[in-house]
Order: sequence, then structure tokens, then C-alpha cells
Amino acid sequence: MSEHVPVKIPLLDLKAQYQTLRGQISLAIDDLLESQLFILGPVVGRFEEQMASYLGCRAAIGVASGSDALLLSLMALDIGPGCGIVVPPFTFFATVSCIVRLGATPVFVDVDPETCLVTGDGVESVLADCETDPEDGGLRHLKSRSRIKALLPVHLFGQTCDMKRLSALAARHGLSLVEDVAQAMGARIPLGNGVSKSAGSVGDLGCFSFFPTKNLGGIGDGGLVATNRTDLAEKISALRMHGESARYHHEFIGINSRLDVIQASVLTVKLRYLDQWCVQRIERAQTYRNLLTASGLLGQGLISVPAAGADRTHVFNYYVIRVERRDPLQQYLSAHGIQSAVYYPIPLHLQSCFKNLGYRRGEFPNAERIASEVLALPMYPELTSPQQEYVVDTIRNFFRL
Repeated sequence: MSEHVPVKIPLLDLKAQYQTLRGQISLAIDDLLESQLFILGPVVGRFEEQMASYLGCRAAIGVASGSDALLLSLMALDIGPGCGIVVPPFTFFATVSCIVRLGATPVFVDVDPETCLVTGDGVESVLADCETDPEDGGLRHLKSRSRIKALLPVHLFGQTCDMKRLSALAARHGLSLVEDVAQAMGARIPLGNGVSKSAGSVGDLGCFSFFPTKNLGGIGDGGLVATNRTDLAEKISALRMHGESARYHHEFIGINSRLDVIQASVLTVKLRYLDQWCVQRIERAQTYRNLLTASGLLGQGLISVPAAGADRTHVFNYYVIRVERRDPLQQYLSAHGIQSAVYYPIPLHLQSCFKNLGYRRGEFPNAERIASEVLALPMYPELTSPQQEYVVDTIRNFFRL
């Protein structure tokens, strides 16, 4: 029945954003068409320079997608068979599929029940379940027998992990640190003493997605790898071009994964507005928080709401609440013209394609419980207060039934 109800409030309204940028985007694409320079070239180069400046890192390399950003990053670190990567099971599929595609092993660590993020304590518990190689001091995971090579924390929904703690752990154990920043473009990571850095610029490599739903979204697929290491920047630049170090000279076996020049043109326009959009997302998140708190639903169907985005540690790519009776609530919202989404209904350790890893239900209880409770509400900079009031009123009506 609900499928026939007109959508009053979409999960994301890309058309509203486009209306304000139509002229600038059209001009940028027209200029590109006039140039007829469609593969990398000055447009992509300028965008990469602007992204490196925005992120405060030494280099930014545009690639074909956020998934490829992860894959290329692990390739650059020589991750392959026998290597173990510590990663959460509660994340988008690509975070883990890139590990398995290279023949390496995901070593799952449960997430915090409140933030849904990897924590230092969680990582330490995994590393404690390893034996130390007496020859070189490396860590071998007891269950998978893989050699732990890297940490891959995910800044989920726009909220940043405790990178200060994770950086210290990586340094202590000689591990590479790769940040999945697909959902947190524009977020800041506090490092103490009033110092903060952009998400994606703290680890060895930061992996970004420009999928249209992201805070900085293109008009198709696109991604980027950020790094402060010149050696990794040069290697990823080669790997995205079939491993070419010079034309027809292949130092590595790479892939074809260049950022499309049309995407770079559009993203260059949008980058000027990213900080403004992040502020507006935080403001709308605070409005939701105020409305949901005032509704009296906390503990009465509503399990939790996201923390505030203080100092832009959360930029709300998604606004995700946790609720009882999640699926019936989602159906009720749809019946009243409100779109919502579930990110993510099945933790990755329970996906059938990863059953050979030997994990079972119950091994990561936080991830499993969260997956049954999360619900993303409409969130975008153009969302109005009356729209948010309608969303919360509808949720309150559901729990009063």
C-alpha cells in the first residue's frame, strides 16, 4: 500500500542542490567539452591540488570510485595472501571486499555499541589475540593465521574514529593505517591540544568516495586517495594507470581506475560549498536531536540518537537513529511519504560470500544488534525544519499506536 503514497520527504534531495549550482556546473562541463581533454589532464590535476590543499595533505590522487580507492591503497601497501587487515564487520561491503579480492584476510573487530565505530580497546583486544613472531616481532592472528599488516577503521555515517589512539596502536605494532572516509568528507579529527586534522589525512592513506549521495558527491562514480607519503602517492598514481611509471613502461601490475574528468569538473564546483553544507548538516542533526529528545521517545521505542557534531567530528552524511521495531517503523514512514534507509542490515561476517572465514552469529554482538536497529532518516542541507518536525511527529505517532 505504501508504495502508492507520494514521497513528501526524500531520504536525499539531489535536485534541490542541483538547482542552486545548475549554471556553474553547466559552464564547467561546457568548458570541458570545448577542451576535448577527457582523460586526466589539467581539470583532474587542478581538482587533485585543491583536494590536497583542503585536506592538508601532501598528495591527492583521483580514482574511479571509493571502492577502487580502498583497493588501490591496499595494493600500494603490497597487501596480498597471508596478510590480515583489522576491520569492522559493520560497514559497507567494499571496505571488506577489497581485502578479499587481494587474497588477504579480514580480521574483524566488533564496533562500539553507541557510536558504531571501531575503538582502540576493540583493536587492542584483537591484537592481544595474536602471537608474536620471535624473529621480527610481527603479529600473527591465532584464528586465521594471517599476518596482521594494517588497520582499516571506518568513519561511519560521517562520524570520525579515535585516530589518535589508533595511530598510536599502528605505530607501536608497525602496522599501516588506512582510513575509510567514504562517508566523512569534511569531518575533522581532534588530536589533542586544540589541534585537529581532516579525516583521511591522519593515517598512511585516506580513501574517499564521490558517489552522488556523499557530502561531496559527483554525478556518477568517483573516488580519491589522500596521503602524506610521496612513495605511496607515486605508486597509486601508477597503479591507477595499469601500473605505468612512464608510457608503456609498467613497473607494477595495476588497474584502469582514473577519476573521470567530468566528475572532476563537477566536484571542483561543489568543493567550494562543502564546508557550508557540512555546517548545515550539523544544524539539521541538532534539530533532529532536539525534536527527538523532546518527543519523549528515548527509552520508549527510540534506543539512541547520534552524538552532536561538535568541532565537525560528525558531519552527518547520514542521520542514523536506533529504534525498536525498526522494519515496521520504516514501513509506517513510507506509508506517510517519508523515505528512510537501513545502513546496514547484515554485518559482513554473516554475508554468505564470506562464510569461508569461519565466523558465526554471536561473535560480534554489537554489530549484529546494531544492524537490526539502525534507520537513516532524511538528511541533506536543504531539509527544512517543518519537514523534520513532520518526520519526528510521524515516528512519535508510530510508537503511540
